[in-house]
Amino acid sequence: MTRALREEICRVGASLFARGYVHATAGNISARTDSGFLITPTDACLGSLDPAQLAQVNHEGVQTGGDRASKTLTLHRRIYAADPEARCVIHTHSTHLVALTLAGVSDAHDVVPPITPYFVMKVGHVPLIPYRRPGDPAMGDEVARRIEHMRAAGTPIRAVMMERLGPNVWHSDPAQASAVLEELEETARLWLMTRPTPLTGAQIAELRMHFGAQW
Repeated sequence: MTRALREEICRVGASLFARGYVHATAGNISARTDSGFLITPTDACLGSLDPAQLAQVNHEGVQTGGDRASKTLTLHRRIYAADPEARCVIHTHSTHLVALTLAGVSDAHDVVPPITPYFVMKVGHVPLIPYRRPGDPAMGDEVARRIEHMRAAGTPIRAVMMERLGPNVWHSDPAQASAVLEELEETARLWLMTRPTPLTGAQIAELRMHFGAQW
């Protein structure tokens, strides 16, 4: 099981890199395991990951194998703790999403408006997390608070956008988390290109009724 998960992390990383969703050594991927977590090494290129070199970390956050873990390990662990259903977390520096925060986000509760039905259904609300330096433990605290707040409000989230740094998305496995990341980045690109009118309240209500969208 762990071997297959290691290979899947590397497959998703290579796919994201090949299609331009990540570049150079930016971004990281982690997954929850029975014994703790797997996470990509610090300064690793997601396009050329080695399954055997992925960092193995126990439940307490102590590394037990592989290359040195990404500095975002603390943030990933806080996401897993805040959302027990999360099994994989992906962080990228996706171009259009970062550009959106540089240009200025008008609504900190939703960095991208609900402009397409699949964004509403597959991604949902994506709040903005104010800038902190990469690896700052306080970032994990803020993300965990936002996850818990949105769940309490009846609108659980599966992504946040860190100002100037990029998105963190999570789901049940690497493929599903990757799909959320791609839908989010492509919606940001559409928004920057066209600035369309968002879906109406009635249209979103229809998506809730027919597809269970949590918006």
